[in-house]
Amino acid sequence: MTARTRGVVAGLAIGGGLTWNVSNVGAVADPLAEHYGSSLAAIGLLTTALFVTHLAVQLPAGRGADRFGSQGIALIAIGAAVAGNCVLLVGGGIELALVGRAIVGIGSGAAFVAGLDLVRAAGGGAALQGLYGGATMAGGGLAVMVVPALTEATSWRAPYWSAALLAVLATVPTALAGGLPRIGHAGAWILRDRELLPIGVLQAATFGLAVIAGNWVVPLLERTGMSPGAAGLSGGLILFVGIATRPLGGVLAGRIPGRLLVATGLVGTSLGAVLLALGGPLGLSALGSLVLGLTAGLPFAVIFAAAQRSRPDAPGAAIALVNACAVLTILVGTPLAGLAFEHGRDGGLAFAAIATLSGAALLALRRARV
Repeated sequence: MTARTRGVVAGLAIGGGLTWNVSNVGAVADPLAEHYGSSLAAIGLLTTALFVTHLAVQLPAGRGADRFGSQGIALIAIGAAVAGNCVLLVGGGIELALVGRAIVGIGSGAAFVAGLDLVRAAGGGAALQGLYGGATMAGGGLAVMVVPALTEATSWRAPYWSAALLAVLATVPTALAGGLPRIGHAGAWILRDRELLPIGVLQAATFGLAVIAGNWVVPLLERTGMSPGAAGLSGGLILFVGIATRPLGGVLAGRIPGRLLVATGLVGTSLGAVLLALGGPLGLSALGSLVLGLTAGLPFAVIFAAAQRSRPDAPGAAIALVNACAVLTILVGTPLAGLAFEHGRDGGLAFAAIATLSGAALLALRRARV
């Protein structure tokens, strides 16, 4: 196996394996609430705790990858994920669980940056970077599908031991991914780069808004009279189809202008959110979920390739800043969408806002060099 292949395999392993942590807790919220003796709102804080440190570590991880190499940052990410999940497995109250999830967030945040930079350092172009994007979506999506079934054997510990095991397994390909070129310095401070901000807005308006929609689409559909099963199936399309469309976008990037792919993602995300906001029949809502999910994933490879081109002296930091824009959007937008549900009749206002913001991001596309 060549150094290039080892780097790509390691990137896919760490990206997919550690993204499991992002959705594994929400998948079994009820058993966790029973174990901790807390409300579902408190269980929601376990996800918030992860995303806070996930966001905070983005830029340090990116600068570290540029200076020291992405393999070392990936191994540190694995260590943090294992350590945090071991804290969670100890048990205790919700307070200790929040500490454990914050530690896990350090791992998941650094892993996303290091994994994509491993693929880049291995010479992976848009197609392989799109495949990486699909792997990260698959990690989160599979956690939603698999963790509930695992609770039959291990009860509330299922999300934690499964995440720790996947992190340990990712150690093997990551440890073998040596010999890849690295930048060797951290480059100029990335926050001074005004060219990256419009690219970050594009990532926030596609991936960030799609995650917010995925978090709230099931209660939206249930409020329109849809059964929980049908709502879950229809809503799940938003995230699951991204497993296919992120790699597809990477393949198409060599055949279709990147600007057109990004515009398709923005318009499709907006259109899908409009269809969901209308609160129509099952078929219309399912179509909205499908359109939103399919198109939101298309620009992934184009966006990150543009970020790396913009800062060839600091590609890891560029990846980190662009992704941080999406993570910040998720952190701020998810509770705001909840407020819209609380004060609106059926939650349609939240999806109308998603549609508006995604459409408005076309203005950023005019400035972004993609």
